[in-house]
Amino acid sequence: MIKQRLSPLALGTAALSAALLAGCTPPTTSLDDAAPFTPKQLRLVERELGGKVAGEPQKCLPSSRNFDTIRVSDTMLIYRASGKLVYRNDLRGSCPGLARDSDVMVVRQFGSQSCAGDFFHLVDRSSGIRGPTCILGEFTPYRRPDEKGS
Repeated sequence: MIKQRLSPLALGTAALSAALLAGCTPPTTSLDDAAPFTPKQLRLVERELGGKVAGEPQKCLPSSRNFDTIRVSDTMLIYRASGKLVYRNDLRGSCPGLARDSDVMVVRQFGSQSCAGDFFHLVDRSSGIRGPTCILGEFTPYRRPDEKGS
């Protein structure tokens, strides 16, 4: 067996390459593949989306409503309009630290609506240090079915 010694530079380059390649893997946020969610996150998703029917994804949220923003994971937000209507947003990539719900979300929107492609960043409450920049995806509405005939 031939052993080859790698220089510290080669080892560092290999480690950096592996980290960069791992970062290129798109996040999994499908409810069908529940591995990325903790049991607490799954309960939250079930509470907010359970019994509701998904509609066609929308580019922007209606500006005429106020929404409660719920942080589900580092890749998913839910915007609650009411008990009957919520919007699921799968971010365009991971937003490290979002699920902790301890940092402040500073949203930069262009225009009067929140739209896919708008970005926000996290800011540490105590130190004021700015964290990662994150990008919103499309907004998928989930509505409670009409109880009169559906």
